[in-house]
Amino acid sequence: MPLTGLTGISRHLRAWADKVPSQCAFCHAWPSQRVCNACVARFAQPATRCQRCALRVPPGVAICGACLQSPPSFDACIAAVDYAYPWADALAHFKFRGDPRWARALSTLMRSTPWMEPALETADRVLPVPLSTERLRERGFNQSALLAGHLAGPKADHRTLLRLHATEAQSSLPRSQRLRNLRGAFAVEPARAAALRGQRVVLIDDVMTTGATLQAATLALREAGVAHVTAAVLARTGLD
Repeated sequence: MPLTGLTGISRHLRAWADKVPSQCAFCHAWPSQRVCNACVARFAQPATRCQRCALRVPPGVAICGACLQSPPSFDACIAAVDYAYPWADALAHFKFRGDPRWARALSTLMRSTPWMEPALETADRVLPVPLSTERLRERGFNQSALLAGHLAGPKADHRTLLRLHATEAQSSLPRSQRLRNLRGAFAVEPARAAALRGQRVVLIDDVMTTGATLQAATLALREAGVAHVTAAVLARTGLD
């Protein structure tokens, strides 16, 4: 059988397996989907977050002090959960252990987050943060693109925002160094730039730490004339 045929069969089998009840990945309850409702209720309670950067803030606070002093380039930010147990483990399986079937459960969690549905409905298009060619080849898929596809269907657009070059591992670097590393890392596909002018965009990533990646991607979109950018992530770390 040709390789393309085998790939198609594998894709259909993964889609079928994702819908079949099994054990919850966290509490091992049976029968369940990838994450059971009880674990979502336990580990994904809504939190009061800064409207601009999604850091936790006290009740009644809309925008944190850091964002009041130095607003990010994006207009709003939505995060579903903190980057903590068990979601950090789920993301490790999703990204680094080659399990793209996590995308369905995690995108469902994102969609249920307050303000996510209105942001998706009013967006003209939903753009995933792209991976470098090297990282995409290594991983086999872009986790942000999978999330965007499940979240937005036909609005998901993985061809407009481009990553021009790879950057060194960012996890251990301060925000200033991350911003320097990402300078010039993103651009808009020239043939698609005119269509972005005046549009509302939701920018999807899996994790936000300092916001440097989303900041750099948003600046590329601003240069193309995008009017409004909402950053949307699955998980937010406690770092600012």
